[in-house]
Formats: sequence, C-alpha cells, structure tokens
Amino acid sequence: MTRDFLLVLPLVIVGLGAILLMIRSAVGKLTLEAASLVSMCVFALAFVAQILSGTIGHVSPYGSVFNGMLMVTDFTRVAGLIILACAFFTSMSSQSYFKENGFATVEYFSLIAFAVCGMLLLTMSQELITAFISLEIMSLSIYVLVGFNRQCVTCAEAVLKYLMLGAFTGAFFTMGTALIYGGLGSTQFSAIGTAIAAHGFLQSPVLVGGAFFIIVAFLFKVAAFPFHAWVVDVYDGASMPVTGFMATALKTAVFAIFANFLTLDPGLKTAWVNYLFYIAIFTMFGGNLIAIGQTTLKRMLAASGIVHTGYLLIALVAVSANHFSGSVILYYLAAYAASTLGIFAALSYLTGKGEMRSQFDDFKGLAKKRPYSAAAITIFLLSMAGIPPTAGFMGKLYIISSAIQAGQVTLAVLGIVSSILSMWYYLRLIINMYFHEAQESFETECSVFGPVCTLILAVAVFAISLYPISI
Repeated sequence: MTRDFLLVLPLVIVGLGAILLMIRSAVGKLTLEAASLVSMCVFALAFVAQILSGTIGHVSPYGSVFNGMLMVTDFTRVAGLIILACAFFTSMSSQSYFKENGFATVEYFSLIAFAVCGMLLLTMSQELITAFISLEIMSLSIYVLVGFNRQCVTCAEAVLKYLMLGAFTGAFFTMGTALIYGGLGSTQFSAIGTAIAAHGFLQSPVLVGGAFFIIVAFLFKVAAFPFHAWVVDVYDGASMPVTGFMATALKTAVFAIFANFLTLDPGLKTAWVNYLFYIAIFTMFGGNLIAIGQTTLKRMLAASGIVHTGYLLIALVAVSANHFSGSVILYYLAAYAASTLGIFAALSYLTGKGEMRSQFDDFKGLAKKRPYSAAAITIFLLSMAGIPPTAGFMGKLYIISSAIQAGQVTLAVLGIVSSILSMWYYLRLIINMYFHEAQESFETECSVFGPVCTLILAVAVFAISLYPISI
C-alpha cells in the first residue's frame, strides 16, 4: 500500500498544486511572481517524489482499485521526471517573460500544472480510455495556454487551428478505441497484446483499423509527417514559454504512450515498422525543408522540432518489443528538452516586449552586447545540430547506433544526412550573433530567473552528455 501511494504521489502533488493555484486565482490574493514560485515548488517536490518512488520492473499501483489501468515502470518514471523538469523550467522562464509581457494571470500556472497531470497520467496509462482521458486533460490545458494572450490575433489563429485539428485527433483516437473494443471486448493493453499473440495482428481487420486510427492520433500529436502542418503556425502564435513547454513536455508524454502501445506485442510493431520507416524519413527531410526557408526563430525552431520527431521515430523503429527499455528514446528526449527549453528560456527575456525581436537579423551582434546569453544560445543550437561534446550529439549517436543494431542501416545513414542538413539553419543564428555588429543594446526588463534558467540548462546540456546508457 505504501509503495503504491509513493508511485502515484507525484501525480497527487501536481494535481493538488493545480487545484490550489486555481482556487487562489479565483480569490485574487496571489501575485504572478508568487504563483510562479508556488508552481516551481510543486514541480520540484513532485520531481523529488518521482525519484524516491524508484521501481524495478512493472508495478500496477492500486491494481485492484484501478483494475490495472495504470502501470509504473522505469521507462514511465524517467519520462515523468523529464516532464516535471520541463514544467519547472517553464515556470521559471515564464516569470522573466511576463515581466515585459503582462497578459498572464495566476490561471496560467494552474493550467501548466493541469497539463502536467494529464501528461503524467498518459505515461502510466495501460488502457485506451484512460489514455484518451489523459490526452484530453493535457490537450485542453494546452489549447488555453496557446491562446492565453487574447489581444493577439496570431494567438487566436494558432489556438483555432490547434483546436480544430486536435478535435480530429480526439475523434481518430475514439474511433480506434471503439473498433478495438468491438473486436476484442477490452481496451486493456494487456488484453490487446494477448489477442495479438494468440491470433496475429493482421488476422483481425477491426484490430488493424483500430490500431491505425490510434497511431494516426499519436503521429499528429508529435507533429510527424504528414500531420505536421499545424506545428509551425501554432508554435509561432503561442508565447515563448508555452512554445518551449509544448515542444518538450508534450512530446515526451506522447512518445511515452506511443512506445508503450507499439511494443505491446512484436506482431504489432512488425506490422508498422515499414510504415514508420518512411514516415521517419519524410518527417526528417520535410522538417528540414520547412526550417531552411524560415526567417523567424520560433518558426525555425518549430520546424526543427519536426526533424527531431523524425529522429525519435528512428528510435521507435529500432526498439525491440521483446526487451523494451526505452533508454535511447528517453535519453534523446532529455537531451532535446534541455536544448529546446534552454533556447526558449533565453528568448523569453531577449525578445523584449511583444516579442519584438523575432527575426534572425534582430539578433545581429548579440554576442557583443550579451556575451553570456549568446554563448548559451550557441550551446543549445550546437546540441540540437548534434555537435560534440553536447547531449544532442550523444542522443543522435545512440539513435544511429540502435538503428544499425536493428538492421536499419539505411535509416541510420539518412538520419546522419538529415543532421548535416540541419546545421544550415542552426549556424545561421550563430553567424548573426558573432559575425555582425550590434544594431541595438538588447536591454530588457526581466527577473533573474530567466538568465539563471538559461545557465542551468546550458550546464545540463553537457551534464547529460556524460551520462552513459545501454542500447
């Protein structure tokens, strides 16, 4: 009983923190700075609880009460740690961002906590209805966060597109769940895996159709080809901290449930390997083509996020359904999260009021006026490009190595080619910062949290690279 409570304690802490922030926002007795600090404390406490709840193997907390709907493994636990860290640094950078952009209220931090609740629950879900509820808790919070600035036309456009396309995603997931339940009489992952092992995946048209709809929903949420069209406009319309949060925590949660579902049975994974092979290729090179043509940083980073989804799909293709650990996927997600959150944390206080500095040219000469910020951004960009000795390089190395071990040599080579192409748009910003004269002073009004957050994440980029994993 005590062990079960410890396993769900991080979810309980974040849930109570979200409710507390929501109630305090209603009575209006909490300042924005205090709300930021409270949310940071909630996520830090949940992070510690997640570490202390370490588990070996598969454990179903309160299995008789929840009927096996939740499962905690080392994979889900580490995914939860990444999500909580993303939320912590998002709250940290938000305080600096809202010093100059005053449209936030206390509900903003409550919504981040509710989104994290959905994400944590999603990583632990072992049943399709539970996964759908978790997905909607996360998505509804993200929708509101994207359109939080009601005075911004771009934000309104972004949330409308995301809401409309997200509704289709929910419909796909619901249809897939209904088909699988109609064919098997259960929505439990264990029952689905048992049915596939006994009768084969392709022997049941209803199961094939249901799995297709569910995987389409996952591919949309991670912005994979051909469901990537929404990501650039939505990321461009959302505020800097929200964009970083979506790009990291949301992707971690969805890839966790995606991997858990795909590795239910070797037959399910084998049936989808060839399709994911081509989806990964089109996602990487399609994202590169979009990113190369961008002139604004947020749109470039959004397009580069599509490319990183392609690398993660390579890892999914290479995983073994028989001995799934997910270490390569989690390592890359952690490396990508540190780099992406870091650059968005830096941009949160450098872009100024109304994000007036948004173009590549707006950052010319930044290294001469803000050398430490320019150095941190350079570290993040080099990590995203996969340059040693950063965590991004090690993450790509592990992915390429796992693909080669799985016999996917072509996919590994194309991943290297894609990484080389991505250097063009990453180095473009570095050249502007270091090889041009400054056109302005880059003076901004921000709290100390923004620069401190950037510094911590810059150090994390190198610290993560020193952590070895087994493939």
